[in-house]
Amino acid sequence: MGVKLTTLCENTSAAYGIYGEWGLCIMVDTGEAVVLLDTGYNDSLVRNAMSKDIDLRKVTHVVLSHGHGDHTGGLRSFLMEISKQVPVIAHPEFLGSKYVRIEEDGGYRYQYIGLPYCYDELENLGASFVLRKEPFWLNDHIVTTGEVPMVTPFEQVDSNMYLKTEDGFVPDDLMDDQSLVVKTGKGLVIILGCAHRGMVNTMIHAREITGEERIYAVVGGTHLIRAGAQQLRETVKKIKEFGVEKLGVSHCTGMASALVLAREFEDKFFFNNAGFSIEL
Repeated sequence: MGVKLTTLCENTSAAYGIYGEWGLCIMVDTGEAVVLLDTGYNDSLVRNAMSKDIDLRKVTHVVLSHGHGDHTGGLRSFLMEISKQVPVIAHPEFLGSKYVRIEEDGGYRYQYIGLPYCYDELENLGASFVLRKEPFWLNDHIVTTGEVPMVTPFEQVDSNMYLKTEDGFVPDDLMDDQSLVVKTGKGLVIILGCAHRGMVNTMIHAREITGEERIYAVVGGTHLIRAGAQQLRETVKKIKEFGVEKLGVSHCTGMASALVLAREFEDKFFFNNAGFSIEL
């Protein structure tokens, strides 16, 4: 079974007439299902779908990688565009009151970065939420990772992520961070949202839940934007060890880390920007 990936929202545009927007939305078309992984920050997924003559009413599922606004903010405009009910698969904690702590002027402040719309409004617009902590199989070939265990010594969740609770702000371990996995004849295609809990941790977990050792492609947000030299070295080592044939990076990878990956993986590497499509 093949899979076609079309990126409808990403920080950078890949083509004339395509809007760039800080966030991510990747359409995953396997023929038997059409899935959106994330919905970007605003309405670029709708505008870019129009530019590419893509009928969003063909979408069968939406999977939210986590509860940050740059991955969930486009859900409202998407639902208004399709005017029908659609399953939206997410971790229960995607609804958490999510903040980032910003250091400034010798102190810090908290900025809200969570879901920008009311849950009830999204339900009224057609979102049929399926909230699961564990992996969720959309069909025989497509599965969410569910919660990703932290097993590598070189990956960790950013220390500036927080949840607002009744007792104040507490660190957010981003247990809602998940990715989408497609089983193909060549191996797994892993589509990352942001990989806050580590892209290598996600790859390891994807192999465990599917029983498939081969990883053919990894595409999406790798969250290497703040990675140090050691983490980059270890990440490159693991990607090579897993025999990944295609590596397409987006969103939270960061240009410096992307250039390292481009050098290491040469023709296996590509920038996965808004408007870009690839068949795997």
